[in-house]
Amino acid sequence: MNQQEIYMHRCLELARNGLGRVAPNPMVGCVIVHNNKIIGEGYHKEYGQHHAEVNAVRSVKDHELLKEATLYVNLEPCCHFGKTPPCTDLILHTRIPRVVIGSADPFDAVAGKGISKLRNHGVEVQVGILKNECLSLNKRFFTFHQKNRPYIILKWAQTADAFIDIERLPGTPARPTWITSEKLRMLVHKWRTEEQAIMVGTITALKDNPRLNVRDWSGKQPVRIVLDENLTLSSSLHLFDNSQKTIVFNQLQNKLEENLHWIKVDFGSNNFLMEMLAILKSEMIQSVIIEGGQKVLHAFIENNLWDEARIFQGNKFFVKGLRAPALPLEKFSQERIGNEILYWIKNPKNPY
Repeated sequence: MNQQEIYMHRCLELARNGLGRVAPNPMVGCVIVHNNKIIGEGYHKEYGQHHAEVNAVRSVKDHELLKEATLYVNLEPCCHFGKTPPCTDLILHTRIPRVVIGSADPFDAVAGKGISKLRNHGVEVQVGILKNECLSLNKRFFTFHQKNRPYIILKWAQTADAFIDIERLPGTPARPTWITSEKLRMLVHKWRTEEQAIMVGTITALKDNPRLNVRDWSGKQPVRIVLDENLTLSSSLHLFDNSQKTIVFNQLQNKLEENLHWIKVDFGSNNFLMEMLAILKSEMIQSVIIEGGQKVLHAFIENNLWDEARIFQGNKFFVKGLRAPALPLEKFSQERIGNEILYWIKNPKNPY
C-alpha cells in the first residue's frame, strides 16, 4: 500500500462515522497532509452541517501550511450552494495547491464540475485513488443518483430447514415467530439506525404486529413503510401509533395525518414497484430494508430490484410452514454468530 492509499484509507475510516446520520448526503472523510504528516482531518457528521473539507481545514492549527499541503477526500468536493457553501470555494480560498479524490460525485449539481473548477483555477487534482473502496462506501448514494431509486436491502431470518414462519392456523395470535437470538435482534436494530426506511407487507403487519423501530440500540428511528393495498389493517396496530413517520402505500387514498402519510399507487400496474420506489426517492429516502413478508420479498427478487440481502439462519426446525425466498449465491460471505449464521449476499448486477 503506497502513501496515497494510506491517506485515502484514513478518509474512508473517518467517513464511516457518518453512517446513519448524513443521508441523503454521502459519507465523506477528509485528510490534509503537509510534508508527509497529517495536519488536519474531519468528516461530515450530520446532514445539514459542515462538510468534511470544512471540518478538516478548521482542525489545522497553522493555516499557513495549507498553501503547501495536499487535501485527500473520498468524494469530489461540491461546487454548488446547498445547505452549506461550496467546498471548492474553501479549497481555493485557503490556496491548497493539490487535491487527491477517491471518486467523482454522480449528483447532477456536482458530477465532475468540482474537479473542473479546481483544475481551472490551477489546483493539481488526482482522481481514482482507492476508487472501488470509495464507491462501495457510498453504495446507497451512488445507487440513489444513478439508478433513481433507494438502495434495497432484503432481510429475513430462516430456520435450519429454510422456513421463515410457522404454519399459521386460524386463531394463531398476531406476534412474531422468533427464529434467532436476542443478540441478533440487537444487531438488526443497529442496522435500522443505519438505513433510512424499513418496509413490510400487509400479511407481516397483520401476523407479527411489528413496531419497526429502534429499541435495542441508540440512533435515528427509520421511516416505516407498509403496503396495505385495500386499507384492511387495523388502526390499533403498532405501525399506526404515530410515534414515527409512517408511509402507507395503498390504492384508495392520499392523506396526511400527523406522522401517518397514506400514498395512493396502482398495485395492479406492471411498474408498481418502480412507481413506489420513485415516490420514496422523491421523499429523499436513500435506503430501505425490506423485512417481509414472503410475497413482498419475492416481488423485489423477481423484478431484480435488490442490492444486497442479509439472511440469518437459526438452528431451529419448523418442518413445515412458510418457505424462505431463494437467492443466487454468486457473491456472498458468511459469518457464524454463536450457533447462528449470517449470510451477506450481493446482487451480482450491482456494481458496488
